[in-house]
Amino acid sequence: MATSLIYRSASMYELAMLLLYGRHYASRYRAISELIPGGSSVLDLCCGPALFYHHCLRAKSVQYTGLDINTKFIEQLIRRGGSGQVWDLRSDEPLPPADYVIMQASLYHFLPDASHVVNRMLQAARQQVIIAEPVRNLATSKSRLLASLGRMFTNAGAGEQRLRFTEVSLVDFFSAYASRVVNSFLIAGGREKV
Repeated sequence: MATSLIYRSASMYELAMLLLYGRHYASRYRAISELIPGGSSVLDLCCGPALFYHHCLRAKSVQYTGLDINTKFIEQLIRRGGSGQVWDLRSDEPLPPADYVIMQASLYHFLPDASHVVNRMLQAARQQVIIAEPVRNLATSKSRLLASLGRMFTNAGAGEQRLRFTEVSLVDFFSAYASRVVNSFLIAGGREKV
């Protein structure tokens, strides 16, 4: 299946993220990196071109594995010295275990019910699951043009995703996991919630 333009190259992906997050671009990665101790094992789901690893985790000497549906991104990660596997999270295959299992800005790809993915993350995590999810999205903009553009660029390889979380719907979704939620806070200028 063809992907949206931003998922065709690491440069296009990073440019899109820079435009979306602006001055908060680096802080969104730092906020998650601060939760992961050096030397840990990290499983990064829907890692894309592994920007989080390259910008933050490599210097912390973590044992990193990125999983993504995009073959180009995984090949590039491996060429640059990282570890990764092409992986479709819609499958039922158990996830590889790791101290920290993370997902940044990708849970919406599994709506309307993302609990299957979260449950598998919890099973794989030896220490903690960390999810950072956008709660302010172009795809849900009141402007039909912006909403259309936001939806048009969301095909990571499994089709366009029309649904998104808001802060209220994300909190509601995680209410089923209330006994397991250790911390919750906004990052990236309020665009994402951890």
